[in-house]
Amino acid sequence: MRIKTIQIIIALGFSLMTFAQETKGSFAKEVKVKLSLNYILQLPENQKEKFPLLVFLHGSGERGTDLELVKNHSPFTYQHLIPSPVAILAPQCPENVWWDSTALYQLILDISEKYNIDKSRIYLTGLSMGGWGTWKLAEEHPELFAAIAPICAPVDRMMLINADKLKDMPLKIYHGALDDVVLPTDSIEMYQKLKGINKTAELILFSNDNHNSWDSTYSNPKFYEWLLAQHK
Repeated sequence: MRIKTIQIIIALGFSLMTFAQETKGSFAKEVKVKLSLNYILQLPENQKEKFPLLVFLHGSGERGTDLELVKNHSPFTYQHLIPSPVAILAPQCPENVWWDSTALYQLILDISEKYNIDKSRIYLTGLSMGGWGTWKLAEEHPELFAAIAPICAPVDRMMLINADKLKDMPLKIYHGALDDVVLPTDSIEMYQKLKGINKTAELILFSNDNHNSWDSTYSNPKFYEWLLAQHK
């Protein structure tokens, strides 16, 4: 019986040693991803000099495959107020998803290479879901944009955490004070995060606007004057 007991103890010892083995290594794998976005691009006519690019991100109601929808509630409506030649790029988000910032980034790079774009004057603006996309893309690639203008934008926790990435970004935040779709506290909280580190950050609250604060923003000629005055 004593011999059997010793054998059992030895067997248990080997079992424990087997489970205690440690392996170190590394993992690397190249994964190919197809990125796809439909878009409208409006270019200035007869423009030989380099021109700025205004990127507009629509809200959730314009998602899908009907590209004409992206012109709704946008700078296209008020382009007669834009004081100098500018290209307007308006991608369309597919149905049932939110903006893919990787696809947006690659699209902007592609457009800026194909056309006579002044890369020191690429501007980003968007409303509601597009405002969320504006924050996300700008925080991921602050080096790309000369200025940003999110409108009635939802703000998530990671955006607040990464607000310091926009410390050198000229930006204005727009929101309706009566907004009951995306509460103005989202923009207020983001502004509070930014105001101590970014002297250019400005919050504009429209006292009589609900969720539609984009018309008050895009119908103001001073918006375009400020935007186009920014250079990297």
